[in-house]
Order: sequence, then C-alpha cells, then structure tokens
Amino acid sequence: MQRLGAKLGFVSGLINQGKAEAFGKTLWRACKGHSIVTHAELEGPLEDPETGEVVKWYVFLISFWGEQIGHKVKKICDCYHCHVYPYPNTAEERREIQEGLNTRIQDLYTVLHKTEDYLRQVLCKAAESVYSRVIQVKKMKAIYHMLNMCSFDVTNKCLIAEVWCPEADLHELRLALEEGSRESGATIPSFMNTIPTKETPPTLVRTNKFTEGFQNIVDAYGVGSYREVNPALFTIITFPFLFAVMFGDLGHGFVMFLFALLLVLNEDHPRLSQSQEIMWMFFNGRYILLLMGLFSVYTGLIYNDCFSKSVNLFGSGWNVSAMYSSSHSPAEQRKMTLWNDSVIRHHRVLQLDPSVPGVFRGPYPLGIDPIWNLATNRLTFLNSFKMKMSVILGIIHMTFGVILGIFNHLHFRKKFNIYLVSIPELLFMLCIFGYLIFMIVYKWLVYSAETSRVAPSILIEFINMFLFPASDTGGLYPGQEHVQRLLLVITALSVPVLFLGKPLFLWWLHHGRSCFGVSRSGYTLVRKESEEEVSLLGSHDIEEGNNQVEDGCREVTCEEFNFGEILMTQVIHSIEYCLGCVSNTASYLRLWALSLAHAQLSDVLWAMLMRVGLRVDAAYGVLLLLPVTALFAVLTVFILLIMEGLSAFLHAIRLHWVEFQNKFYVGAGTKFVPFSLRLLSSKFSDDMA
Repeated sequence: MQRLGAKLGFVSGLINQGKAEAFGKTLWRACKGHSIVTHAELEGPLEDPETGEVVKWYVFLISFWGEQIGHKVKKICDCYHCHVYPYPNTAEERREIQEGLNTRIQDLYTVLHKTEDYLRQVLCKAAESVYSRVIQVKKMKAIYHMLNMCSFDVTNKCLIAEVWCPEADLHELRLALEEGSRESGATIPSFMNTIPTKETPPTLVRTNKFTEGFQNIVDAYGVGSYREVNPALFTIITFPFLFAVMFGDLGHGFVMFLFALLLVLNEDHPRLSQSQEIMWMFFNGRYILLLMGLFSVYTGLIYNDCFSKSVNLFGSGWNVSAMYSSSHSPAEQRKMTLWNDSVIRHHRVLQLDPSVPGVFRGPYPLGIDPIWNLATNRLTFLNSFKMKMSVILGIIHMTFGVILGIFNHLHFRKKFNIYLVSIPELLFMLCIFGYLIFMIVYKWLVYSAETSRVAPSILIEFINMFLFPASDTGGLYPGQEHVQRLLLVITALSVPVLFLGKPLFLWWLHHGRSCFGVSRSGYTLVRKESEEEVSLLGSHDIEEGNNQVEDGCREVTCEEFNFGEILMTQVIHSIEYCLGCVSNTASYLRLWALSLAHAQLSDVLWAMLMRVGLRVDAAYGVLLLLPVTALFAVLTVFILLIMEGLSAFLHAIRLHWVEFQNKFYVGAGTKFVPFSLRLLSSKFSDDMA
C-alpha cells in the first residue's frame, strides 16, 4: 500500500437489520471490490431515535483504500441512513476511546438510577395524597360544570342562575349566599329573588335511612308528579304485610328478621357499605327485610306454621272424647252420628262434628287451631280460608287506592273528577266486589256448625246475582234478590257516568263559559280563585295593582280543546278500570297461591329430610341427624328464604305497582336532584380524565 501510495481508511456505524444485505451489495458494486465490509448483529434491540420504534441493528466496519472510494462509502452510508461513528486508525486511540465510552456508560447508568430513585420517591409522596386530590378535582369539575349552566350578564358582569329550591329552605339559601359573599370578600353581595313561573316544579321527597328503601320501590315505578299523593308512606305497612301473607312462616320469618336486625345493628360498619353487589342490595334494603321478617312472624302465628309444623301454645279447642257415644244420652245418640268401638275399628278416617256438644269448645286464641295440622282435609280448609282472605285484602287495598285519588283531585282543584270519576269508580267497585266481601263476612257470622249443611255457596250466589235467577232459589238473607238488583242498577248507572261524565262536563265548561283553566301534567289550575294561581302571580304584580284574580277571566293562554281526544282518553281509562277490577281482584289470589306453595315446599322439605333423620333408631340416629340437619338448614336458606322470598318480594311489588298505584298514582314527575358534593363518588376511577 505504501508502495502504491494509497491510504487505508475505516468507517464504522449502525444499520437497520433489513437494510444490511442491500447495503453490502451496493458497496461491493460501487467500490468494485476495493472495500471490505464486516458486520455483526447486536445482542439486544435498540430504539430508533427518529421513529421511536424498537428494531434490531447491525454494527458494521468498512475498510477501504483511497480517498475517492472513501467519499463513495460515506455517501452510500448517508443514503441508507446509517449512524456513522469515528473509527481511529491506531490501536492506542481505539483503546482510549473504548475506555472513555465505558466510563460514560457507567456515568449514564448512575444518573438513570439516581433519577429513577428520585422519581419513585416523588410518586410515593404523591400517592399519599392522591385520594384527596381526586376528591378535589371532582369537586372542582362539578362546581365548574354547574357554573357553566348559569347565564352571564355582560352589563352587570355577574352570573345569573335559575334554580328550584324547596320553600322551607329559602331562608337557609339566603344565609348561605350571604355567608359565601362575606367569606369570598366580594364587593357585590350575592342575592336571591323568587320569580313566578308556570312550569311544573320537580318533586322532592325527603327521606331518611328507614323510608329510603320504600321510596325507592315507588320511584322505580315512576317519580311522582308535583304534590301528588305519595304512596311510599302507605307502602311502609302494606308492602311487608302483603309479602308476609305470601311468606307466612314463623320460623322463616324469624330467621329473616334476625338477618336484617344484624345488618341494622352493624349499619355503620364500613365493610358493609362497600361490599359486593348482592350484599350491597341486602344492606340498602335492611329495613325492608326487617319489616318483612317481622310481619312474616305475625302471619306465621296466624297460619300457625313454623317450619311446616304447628305450635300448640294455648291448647286445641277441639275435644275428641266428646265424639264417643258413651258420653251422651240415648236420645242424643239417635240424633247425632257418634263414634263407638265398631266405627273406630272399621274406619281409617274419622270426622269430628262441631255440632256435637262438647266437641268444639271455642276458637283458638290466636291463629288457626293446631289440630288442623293432623287433619286430612287440612289443605282444603286452609285453601278456602286463604282464598277468601286474599280477595278481602285485595278489594280493600284497591278501594283504598281509589280513595287516595280523591285527595289528588281535592289538592289540584279538580272537584268535578270526584263526582264524575272517583265516586262512579267507588260505586262500581263496592256494588260488585264490596258486596262479595259482605257475603263472605255475612256467611261467617250467621251460619254456624248446625246450619252449615244448608248454607248456600257464595260463588253460586255471586254468579246468580248477574243471571237474575228465579225467586224460589235460596239465598243468604231475606230480600237478597231486591238488594242485588239495586246494586246492579247502581253499577249499570255508574258506567255511563264514568265513560261520558267528565268529557261532557269539560265540553260544557269550555263552550258555556268564557274561560277554561290551564291544564298541565301534574300541576293543574282549574278555578280562577285557586290558591295556586294566587301564588304564581308573585308579589310584584300584586304591588302594582295587577290583581288578575278579581277579573272575570284571567288573560291566560287556553289550550286547544279537543273533545274527541278527551273522550277517547276517558273511555280507555274507564274500560281499563272496569276490566281491571275483575282482573286485579283475581290477581290478588296470588297471595293464596304463593302462601300455599311456600307451605307445601316447607312440608316437603321436612318430610324428605328431617322426618327421615328423626325416624332412625338411637344407635345411628345421632350420627345421621347432624348432616341431615345441616342439609335441611342449607336448603331452607337457599330455597325457602332466598328463592321463595325473592318470588314473594317480586309479587308484592307487582301488586303495588299494577293493582294499587294505578288507581291514583300517575308517576310522571321529575325527581328533584340538588347539587351536592356528597353525591360525588369518593372512589378512584380510571375513567375520570
């Protein structure tokens, strides 16, 4: 090389793995073999400083001779975007550079480790206050969100907010505005003015931890209209009672009561309020469960049913020995069917006759006599009792709903609805189904054990009421036919009043008077002297002398009167009510059906498990009774308490929503949800960007 006068040069650098092969071929062809390329793959991938991608790299070393070839090599490296690094010619220089690079790498590793440690300490400090910072950010976002809903007055440079506020809280609102202005040091204090409006206000129902669960049941059907009768107050009693009628068992109700009482006593425990979804639902409804269990204990005492067994607390009122012929005189033996040794020996089933003196000594003090648990016709007797009880409870419940509608009409100044809607509905309900209750109670009171064989069937008498039978048919009481015809006439007259009364009255009111009130959903003004209209006028109009109440007719925008639409709406409502009286009364029979299903399931569970374990002899009975009792307890909890309890709970909700609340409750309002920082979630969420 020295003889030829050529100078040996080196170029080193990095190239992408995908370009290495093409790069070598290009150098060979361009340099015509006057260069030597040596490359090797790096141990690990590196990040591309331009694109940020992690790719594999090749390190290369090019040996060439001649300055012209050196220029070509450098241009080719630039074309392939190679990262070129200086390569010393002597070994001593290369060793010095390598040592310098190693020292620099060690310094960089030290700096990186120090930086990571510092950042970790900063993050640990920040993590200690992240909970409070999240709450602060959420509060700030909520406040600014509410401020963005205000309107900005450019002239006065202030914010104007139109809000709903309960009338009882106006004084507290004024005090809060004054205190906020004073603490913020504002030059212009904040103030409040009440403005008249014709919009329907939202509905605010103040609840506590006891009434909140029952109010949620009502709100799930629909939020009540403004100042509409709130059924949640009555649901506190009727809901657990109807549930208990279907779930009547002393033992099961007591277990449910103990579980709910445990939740109530530990309601301040933080783990319960932050538990899983199912347990959280039980915790929120702890007071509902408490009343349901308590009422179930009461109905269990009435049914005298405790884990499918009767409880003999006061002694049975039936006497078996009085049925023997030896305890009666010969004259009584000829009149009555009594027992003797032959009858007892040849009959598998014996019947107690309450008409025999001394057999029935009086009713059981509380609930059903425990002797019925031994009777073969126990199911027939209980079915008759529970079916009639369900009909009576259902008709009373629905009638109470119609009566509550009267209070709505009185409050909204719609007295014509009382005479043209509510009273015909009550007459239709009471003249048919109220009369059915009368017949049930009358038969219970009038007919005794001696006259029970000649007592007429209530079902047949009720059907004959609509068929107009011949006068020679027997009845419950004298003059029954005339009373039933009078009731049917009243029912027949109430139907056209229910269908046409309200539309014709509104048509006359619209065409016969110069002004027809303003009607809005949930907040209706009908009479011009209504107190609600006076309150809507506002103090400003009264001070200026614009007393519009004294005028013959207020200058209000009357809605367009459509007689056909009103007539069609009333006809649909009347048909739904008349047919619903029949279907809803039959729907209350679910009280009897679910009570029967619960009692039979409990009886089957006892017969298949506990009776088998108790019948085993003493040698193996104790060993077998423990697992049998454990299995009985598990099945009782999961089948009878949870599954049957959920079924009765859902049916009780249906009875309130469909059969009770549709008689008076519209539920078309808007819930009043005030701004409150307590409503913000205190848990850290990943999507709170």
